[in-house]
Amino acid sequence: MTGRRRRTPVLAAHQHRSGTILIGIVVLGCAAAWAAQHALAASDYAHTSSRLSLVWVALFFAFMTQTLMYHLERPRKVSARQQRYLDSLHISILVPVYNEDPGYLRLGLESFLRQTRMPDSVHIVDDGSTSSDYTHIRTWWQQAARNAGLHTTWQRIPNAGKRHAQANAVDRSGDADIYITCDSDSCFAPNAVAEALAPFARPRVQSVAGIVIATNNHASLLARVTDLWFTTTQLVDRSGQSAVGAVMVNSGPLAAYRAGIIRDNLGSYLNETFMGRPVMFSDDSLLTLYAQERGLTVQQPSAVVFTAMPESWGHFSRMYLRWMRGSTIRSVWRMRYLSVARPAFWLHLLRWFQVFLVQMVTVWLVLVEPIAYTNLPPLSMLWVPFLIGWAQGLRYLSVIRSDERIRSRAVTWLLMPLAIVLAWTALRWLRWYGIATCARTGWGTRQNGAEVSLATAVGPQPLAAAMLADFPTARVRAVKLLDVDTETTLQTALPRR
Repeated sequence: MTGRRRRTPVLAAHQHRSGTILIGIVVLGCAAAWAAQHALAASDYAHTSSRLSLVWVALFFAFMTQTLMYHLERPRKVSARQQRYLDSLHISILVPVYNEDPGYLRLGLESFLRQTRMPDSVHIVDDGSTSSDYTHIRTWWQQAARNAGLHTTWQRIPNAGKRHAQANAVDRSGDADIYITCDSDSCFAPNAVAEALAPFARPRVQSVAGIVIATNNHASLLARVTDLWFTTTQLVDRSGQSAVGAVMVNSGPLAAYRAGIIRDNLGSYLNETFMGRPVMFSDDSLLTLYAQERGLTVQQPSAVVFTAMPESWGHFSRMYLRWMRGSTIRSVWRMRYLSVARPAFWLHLLRWFQVFLVQMVTVWLVLVEPIAYTNLPPLSMLWVPFLIGWAQGLRYLSVIRSDERIRSRAVTWLLMPLAIVLAWTALRWLRWYGIATCARTGWGTRQNGAEVSLATAVGPQPLAAAMLADFPTARVRAVKLLDVDTETTLQTALPRR
């Protein structure tokens, strides 16, 4: 490259904490309470209030407690002395790869080279992919890592599952103090590693979860709604758990663990069974459970990672079913192994209490009241979940992305009623079906190749135009990222608002 060095736009994001978000949540929360009171007082329906008064009080108390808890979460900051300690740690990133889209794989690997705190080693394990051998990416990566002074290994092994791929990477990184696990489509924001390390300055912290947002949030309506739902869930449910050091599940695209958590439990991690069958999924929640047994599990809202969300209903439903089956299995293990002295134990019980309580209320209002008491709920009651959803969804607007304007995110926020309808219909059925079929422990996705490609992520954003390149692949869909000198890319986040 001659003349002026060209810069590649870098995906970056950060959370903006604003009092207006809190005010908005309080206002919409009050509006939801008014709508509920109005709905219960309407027509002849007021007497239902006495039958369900304890239920309404319990749900309102749970909602307000959750709201308070997730507003208590703060990104961890470190002193100069703590920073020296963190700088001394050996950080290894574990990257299992199976039938990944070449464009997303290279996008993620390049993000490692742009970190403000470089990892000490990156270990990539191709778990017997059938769609590609990634020769060109491997050649590029090994040269790029060498130029950056980054130790790396790349293995190709017979297909045995994600956990075994991670174990092979662990075997190559015996000096690690912290392991960062990620997916093969993870793209780290430039400060993701540095921010994920910060909570480890506190000795009791055993694992750290990052915030996951969609790379392809404009690829389809489903991807857009999923990004809204998933981001809000992390900044509401998981932020509340993090406030008391009891995050239940770390996300696969970005999680960090003290090395002993993985090394000491590797045998049980590789050989987990449920009802006599090997468990192939829910690896992140199992690692989080190991961490919970030793200390605090937290979320760092300033550590952001981009990942590919499903763009079709078939892909999404298989993924969601896997999550629900894994959640059911993990709930059994939490009840069995977590100490009652841990906040995570009681938060786990509270979550299931809320699930069953909401289910009972729904059945009562939709079936029991109309049939037993000829009492139809007023239509005004439909506003309650939408108002609460919009209130909590304001957390989504607190995430500022370098590749998207705030007005576009506001449009996505307005789609919250669609996400709520989806949650109350299709996802509710999938949840209970997943619970009933939790013994089916297969992975379920990416068996026939990547289901999402970087080329399809092209939308109104300029991201893909700068990132796509000509990877020689069977399909003309991968694009080339400019080979930019590592030193010049460490600070190339280009915010657009």
